[in-house]
Amino acid sequence: MIWVFFIAVGVLVIGAFAALVAGRVGYDPLAEATRTQADPVLTQDFGSGEISALRFDTALRGYRMDQVDAVLDQLQARIAELEAGSDPRR
Repeated sequence: MIWVFFIAVGVLVIGAFAALVAGRVGYDPLAEATRTQADPVLTQDFGSGEISALRFDTALRGYRMDQVDAVLDQLQARIAELEAGSDPRR
């Protein structure tokens, strides 16, 4: 009697594979990233406390690259200002 169960499962597996190959069933290995919080943004006059408080969404391979890249661009611009000696806080 168990052989009937195995045959039924085998038929279902073969049918699912055939539907996948034929394009009847969609398969998306990398779904669109979900957002659990707003994109992190630093104010124009940020300090070390704001940098410590930054949080990024996690993704398949670590953190969301677009969020991290945006913050790194802000940090790079601020460091360039400080290196040029144009610190508006002085």
